[in-house]
Amino acid sequence: MVGATEAVELNRLENQVDNGGGGDWEYLCLVRKLKVRRSDKVLKHGLSILNDSRKRSKLGGEEWTLYEQVAIAAMDCQRIDIAKDCVKVLQKQLPESVRVGRLEGMLVEAKGSYEDADNIYESLLEDNPLDQVIHKRRIAMSKAQGNISEAITRLNKYLEIFMADHDAWRELAEIYVSLQMYKQAAFCYEELILCQPSVPLYHLAYADVLYTIGGQENLQTAKKYYASTIDLTGGKNARALYGICLSSSAIGQLTKGRKEKEGTELQSLAATALEKDYKKRSPNKLPLLTATLKNLKL
Repeated sequence: MVGATEAVELNRLENQVDNGGGGDWEYLCLVRKLKVRRSDKVLKHGLSILNDSRKRSKLGGEEWTLYEQVAIAAMDCQRIDIAKDCVKVLQKQLPESVRVGRLEGMLVEAKGSYEDADNIYESLLEDNPLDQVIHKRRIAMSKAQGNISEAITRLNKYLEIFMADHDAWRELAEIYVSLQMYKQAAFCYEELILCQPSVPLYHLAYADVLYTIGGQENLQTAKKYYASTIDLTGGKNARALYGICLSSSAIGQLTKGRKEKEGTELQSLAATALEKDYKKRSPNKLPLLTATLKNLKL
């Protein structure tokens, strides 16, 4: 995630280079460092350097990094001709480079030749089985083709090797939710919470999944994770507050109205906090919320 200070600096440099104020290379370096997508800008300003022999000669070894950056930007912009030219230069200069091999696969992929691209990636993985970038390219390619089952298989294999990749666990969880495979999604969110217990988003998503699965035990656990979301957000997450109300109501229906004192207090506090939040932020919707909570018998 890009910080506020970095975002300001990026926008400043972008405005500067767009208006002919110089700093093209500094801008391109910052884009790479922050890992943000500015493909049209990278293509424009990167080419302005590559096409100027005087500017290019000042880069030294970084020239090849720029060729790589421009090649990827060109693929994003569907300028396959430019990407092809950049890859040719890199192939000539760095014929044994794994990074250039990846670019070759990405170029074939950008042309829509997925099977050929996959063969290139598979060959690269034989020599470099721990190459995360290539694994991720194959996953992305499966998704691009609409082959979700293959994407799931590849994500699971990837996570067997790179268990600490939080983004991959989250991506897999979201795919499972989209397919209504809630038990599998719950497992993914459990892994995420174990790795990053202070991220409220994971607690909330896990609670939502458990609530959807249903059953008294899952609902009780969902309520706990809605509560932990509230703790982690300083009581400011309306969705988690409403989740407590919903899960409490569902538990009440399953237990035929039998309520524990602690559970009753929690749902009462959640309802009060929700009404206070709506009164402040959306007073016109407060009557609807009050009626909804009343229907939930809270």
